[in-house]
Amino acid sequence: MAQRPQGPDFKAQAQAARADLERQLHEGRAQFDQARQQFDQVNERIRARTGRNLIVAIAIGVVAGAGVLASLIFVTWIFMIVAGVIVALGVVELGTALRQSGRDIPRTASVIAALALIPASYYLDAELRWAVAIAGVAFVVLWRLVEYAWPSRRGGGAALLRDLNASILVQAYIGMLASFSVLLASPLASPGGSWWLLAMLIVVVAIDTGAYAVGLNFGRHKLAPSISPGKTWEGFGGAAAAAIIAGILLSVFMLHVPWWFGFVFGPVLLLTATFGDLAESLIKRDIGVKDMSTWLPGHGGVLDRLDSILPSAAGAYALYLIFQPLFS
Repeated sequence: MAQRPQGPDFKAQAQAARADLERQLHEGRAQFDQARQQFDQVNERIRARTGRNLIVAIAIGVVAGAGVLASLIFVTWIFMIVAGVIVALGVVELGTALRQSGRDIPRTASVIAALALIPASYYLDAELRWAVAIAGVAFVVLWRLVEYAWPSRRGGGAALLRDLNASILVQAYIGMLASFSVLLASPLASPGGSWWLLAMLIVVVAIDTGAYAVGLNFGRHKLAPSISPGKTWEGFGGAAAAAIIAGILLSVFMLHVPWWFGFVFGPVLLLTATFGDLAESLIKRDIGVKDMSTWLPGHGGVLDRLDSILPSAAGAYALYLIFQPLFS
């Protein structure tokens, strides 16, 4: 049997091993501290540039994305519930912001009308869906006119017209645009509509990420300084590259259509996402707020995350109607 070393040699070996372990732990901790310091510097740089907390923003984005992904892949009708919650929050958020700017929006009626479009888009055909949409707008307008009968809710004819226009905007901007995403997830969009919706979401995320990363590091030339001072042409170029790359990959591996469709899918969503982003920035500038709300730490409000998605849902649905029959 081998004998365990004794005496000074054993103690020296033990002390050397301990010293080596302590040195490795110290180096590892130093590397970790350095990496954390670098990450904190990047996070502070992003916070100073955009006002966002990177860690919180990523965490919320991952949780929300996982919920949407699970609903689309496993049980598609659950997406109708997810969409309903998001739409209701978005309507309340925008209605509240508009009220703070002096526009009297009937939020309860607006939520009811917008939510009615969710099951209508999932279960009904196009004609009935449009009937529900028009009825919803009429319902909100009538609600505000009834409110106008109370002296405390009056503000003159010009104010009433402004309120009605703002109420219709809420329905068109949130309810109707969001309904296109439900249409893609519904049985009416068979076959594969939910995969087109998921592909649209991934491309929009890629667009936002490409614009964010390139604009943050290389952005110099303002894209629309009077509307959104933080957006640059360099960021738009990064978004375009990300849109095309993601569009090609998703066309081949998710949608199972020819690769060249990525050069259609990506640029169309690039335009709709950019338009939606700028449109929401214009609304916020008109209202006089930086974020629609503070409901999502690191992101701002619900609409600050939906601004690119809402018009892109309509764009993706239009592309589905045009190209899916060609590829079938």
